Amino acid sequence: MTSPADRRSATDAPSTPVVAGFEAYEIPDTVHLAAPFDGIPPVVSTVAGLERAAAAVAAGTGPAAIDTERASGFRYGQRAFLVQLRREGVGTVLIDPEATGSLAVLGEALSGVEWVLHAATQDLPSLRALDMHPDALFDTELGGRIAGLRRVGLAAETEELLGYTLAKEHSAVDWSKRPLPQSWLNYAALDVEMLIQLRWAMEDLLREQNKLEWALQEFEAVRTAPPAPPRKDPWRKTSGINKVKGRRQLTALSLLWEERERLAQHKDLSPGRLLPDAAIVAAATAMPRTVPQLLETPGFHGRLAAREAPRWLRAVAEARTATELVPFTVKSEALPPVKAWEVKRPEAAARLKALKPLVAELAEQHGLPTENLLTPEHLRRFCWQPPKSTSDQAVADRLRDLGARPWQVELTAPVLAEAWRELRARKRAARQAGHETPAEDEGTPAA
Repeated sequence: MTSPADRRSATDAPSTPVVAGFEAYEIPDTVHLAAPFDGIPPVVSTVAGLERAAAAVAAGTGPAAIDTERASGFRYGQRAFLVQLRREGVGTVLIDPEATGSLAVLGEALSGVEWVLHAATQDLPSLRALDMHPDALFDTELGGRIAGLRRVGLAAETEELLGYTLAKEHSAVDWSKRPLPQSWLNYAALDVEMLIQLRWAMEDLLREQNKLEWALQEFEAVRTAPPAPPRKDPWRKTSGINKVKGRRQLTALSLLWEERERLAQHKDLSPGRLLPDAAIVAAATAMPRTVPQLLETPGFHGRLAAREAPRWLRAVAEARTATELVPFTVKSEALPPVKAWEVKRPEAAARLKALKPLVAELAEQHGLPTENLLTPEHLRRFCWQPPKSTSDQAVADRLRDLGARPWQVELTAPVLAEAWRELRARKRAARQAGHETPAEDEGTPAA
């Protein structure tokens, strides 16, 4: 059987020359890969099958390509309903974690092995929930961003770097469906079919651009990033919440949101499939008292809405009699919206206005998206609270404190420090000319 490495060397670079003796035929620029080279493997759906698969994976060689399929918009949460893995000497393995439970035995089989994922931040949380934790990581999507590729989807990168096009027609289906259709499994297997070859091609590209070390630092930052802390008052992210004007109505919205969340978790359904955000906002605004009034509220229609009507009315009634109402705003560590800086801290707004274009220009020089050269949140926090000193070292230390990686600090600190010195010099010149300005512009010690 032809190995992935052999296939890569034979087909990695698409070409258009005419083969001697076959002048009438032209080799296409790209090849459409409609099915895995080795066919679709059976889905592992038992603990015994998982143990056998783990033993086979442990005996494989090289990095392991891994992907997951979730049922976002259909089921509650972001758990994986299918895990795909491919490794040299093993081929492709498809696993149903709903049937097998924890994949810890597979994680142990991959101890010390590099994982290759595309857009790892999307898959790692669901893999960790299955007791799988990588020891090393290569992210082909993030690598493509650092390499400056215009399109960084898996299919786009595979086509540009390997010459294969992949079908992507099942990306948003309900992966909790059982049994999974063969066409879906075909799509899922293709997601890891070329991923290892893509990893090597991406490394070659990054190395040619002298960006490989940058990418490796980014991959490690993704791998070691702690889980996001629970969001405080997540109901405040309800779409259309700005239409709710009173605190009692806002309290009703929070209670309706929490009730929807409990019911969605119990039924294992995406909350939006029970009630759209617009329905919660409408009910919180109208504060209905009876079932007929509730069912006349936009968004409350169908058999499920009628069956659960008492649940929603209890939440509204609780808000109507509540003595402690939720506040319009809560204290947050998040920075104010940039548009509010002119009023809250005009000197910070001036810094951001001066420094943001410099970072964008530097990113363009290095063929990077601006957000990958320096995370926008890091730049905003630097401008909101810069170091007191304008030295390169002080600026570099502040960026490191904010979480910038070494390569980002090396590139951006000298540029930001020079601009910070110029801003301070202008400030002092203005002061000497007799213009009063806030002392805040002198900088504040890094927190």
